[in-house]
Amino acid sequence: MAVVIPGNRKVNRLLEETGGMFALALESVRLIRRRPFPLEEFLQQCWFLAKVCTLPVILISIPFGIVIALEVGGFLQQIGAQSQLGAAMVLAVIREQSPVATALIIAGAGGSAMTADLGSRRIRDEISAMEVMGVNPIQRLVLPRILAATVIALLLEAVTAITGIGGGLFFGVQVLHVTSSSFFSGFNELSQLADLQTAVVKVIAFGFISAMVACYKGMTVKGGAKGVGDAVNQSVVITFILLFFVNFIGTVIYFNFVPQKGI
Repeated sequence: MAVVIPGNRKVNRLLEETGGMFALALESVRLIRRRPFPLEEFLQQCWFLAKVCTLPVILISIPFGIVIALEVGGFLQQIGAQSQLGAAMVLAVIREQSPVATALIIAGAGGSAMTADLGSRRIRDEISAMEVMGVNPIQRLVLPRILAATVIALLLEAVTAITGIGGGLFFGVQVLHVTSSSFFSGFNELSQLADLQTAVVKVIAFGFISAMVACYKGMTVKGGAKGVGDAVNQSVVITFILLFFVNFIGTVIYFNFVPQKGI
């Protein structure tokens, strides 16, 4: 039974859309065990996401790493602790920067394409035709996209972390004159296994949310070509808001339940 708040249509619409997004995602997860599994569609979506997201992820990760090294390294240089740059870079890049940067690219490049594709199929009545033929569009179209976004987000997180740390290493060695040995030796001083585990959980959740919103907006398009354009714009905006909110909640939970290492 839907929750209805009298006199507030915007809140009711927000609650309805939020419930619809999670209902679509959970329904797709429920259909994972149904056969036949859409393996070909899943592989095609994985290849598409990897193709359109890998280069942008690399291009934004290197400047991100350099900026973090610039901000943190300048402070460390003032107190004579340049050797701690590696420790700070690992915390900033792996725990925060790489999951968020990966999710933004997945949502902006991959999620918008998912919404446009599914929205175009909707306005051309292809999805209605699949339902008439007895083909479940959630299993055939939504499930492989959600799985592909989750898997590729996890793989791209590693690429983002490596390139981000590489950018910080370049800046530290060339500008701050930090030796590469001291940079790498500081990795274990502040970081711990829980940092990597948190990053993995975050990026999996971010990839899932990005595809969930994109697929929901694409499957519920109305209004022809203009509706597709509006749905693409809405999916990107909603995804960005959800990602930052979930990232905040995840970080708060992490700091409250995981003891931090000291210098």
